[in-house]
Amino acid sequence: MTLGIGLIGTGFMGKAHALAWRNARAVMGDVQDVRLELLCDTPEDKAAAFAGQFGFARSTGDWQALVNDPKVDVVSITTPNRFHKDMAIAALEAGKHVWCEKPMGLTLAEAEEMAEAAARSGKLTMTGYNYTRNPAYRHAQKLVQEGRIGRIVHVRGAVDEDYQADPDLPWTWRAKLGEAGLGALGDIGCHLISLLCGICGPIESLIADMQTVHETRPLPDGTGRGKVENEDTATAILRFANGAQGSFAASRSAWGRKNRLGFEIHGTKGMIIYDQERMNELQLFVNEGPKAEQGFRTILTGPDHDGYGAFCPAPGHQIGFNDLKIIEAADFLRAIETGTRPWPDFAAALEFEKVIHAIAEAARSGTRVSV
Repeated sequence: MTLGIGLIGTGFMGKAHALAWRNARAVMGDVQDVRLELLCDTPEDKAAAFAGQFGFARSTGDWQALVNDPKVDVVSITTPNRFHKDMAIAALEAGKHVWCEKPMGLTLAEAEEMAEAAARSGKLTMTGYNYTRNPAYRHAQKLVQEGRIGRIVHVRGAVDEDYQADPDLPWTWRAKLGEAGLGALGDIGCHLISLLCGICGPIESLIADMQTVHETRPLPDGTGRGKVENEDTATAILRFANGAQGSFAASRSAWGRKNRLGFEIHGTKGMIIYDQERMNELQLFVNEGPKAEQGFRTILTGPDHDGYGAFCPAPGHQIGFNDLKIIEAADFLRAIETGTRPWPDFAAALEFEKVIHAIAEAARSGTRVSV
């Protein structure tokens, strides 16, 4: 039996989900087939046009009709953040599995409601942390688990983009707490937290600071300037439960950075460097062999790295952003088929949201905050 897919949203992430659902079986081979059943957006004629483009059988302008449609088994949510909670909870209560983009909700309380609804429903959930599917990142996890760089002692992580660097960029919903929630923390900082926690374990406590670089922006209709209500940058000093310490930095106003999402993991025997802007590479240093011959090695991803081989049989040919979404969709399909818990589901992603909201709390209070 095939699974019926319902997709809400037709923007960049909506297209990414549509491509992932369409291609998961073609690429991976070992996952069940799906039916692109119903697509939702407003106005309804927009939904109809994209349904044809994306390959969905039907379209609607009513998201509630989608989550209650008997032919829909899995709901993908790719809307602006303020809609996530109501849509996800309604879909779970209607007996659907849910794949929702991050952040889960506008507030930590909303994220908690979503996790509680998922636990009550007995259905499976997935949160859109696709960078955790990068074969290079998964290999870094493997190296750490195998003890190749020894005990982790220090971590440096940064995520920088420049999509809000221009002070003359018009005001949008991303600047409003009631529509976006947190700023750089909720939009891109949570991705970095997912990577750090996925490789180093949970964060125990932190101190932090944050700032709004451009406090107002011109309104789109030219009537004045609108207030930017959330942060453009955030910085934190982290303490992990395993005893490691580290730093976190996030900026959506970093000129020249397009998707700098990376870290250095320092261990007692070596270190690992990862940067999503060079997503098919991993840098590894291991303190072994003659000192005169030690140095960083560049590992190019290939079929020996988990996930890569389904796309290409040759190393060094590279995969891309949308391929990570295909891996993510395939992981979710395998979880649904076997009844096993996917990662990160709403419960796991809630832990990431606790961290970003703790950073905001610590910045406002000026004190160390436990997570």
